[in-house]
Amino acid sequence: MDKNDLIKEYTNGEITIIWQSGLCQHSGNCVKNLPSVFHPQEKPWIQIANATSEEIIQTVAKCPSGALSIKENSK
Repeated sequence: MDKNDLIKEYTNGEITIIWQSGLCQHSGNCVKNLPSVFHPQEKPWIQIANATSEEIIQTVAKCPSGALSIKENSK
């Protein structure tokens, strides 16, 4: 697997953020719109517990490259 094309998942139980590094264009929309969750200099860089599921869904929807997506977990 190419280390530059990773797929990582981050969940809070309700939703899962799926990040595909190979698609990321580094627009910074995620960081600008929800800096409490997206911390590109840290590991893990997505800290999903720092916002509501609705806030996260709205922010991920603004990702221009499609590198971030949401999967709703079954309840």
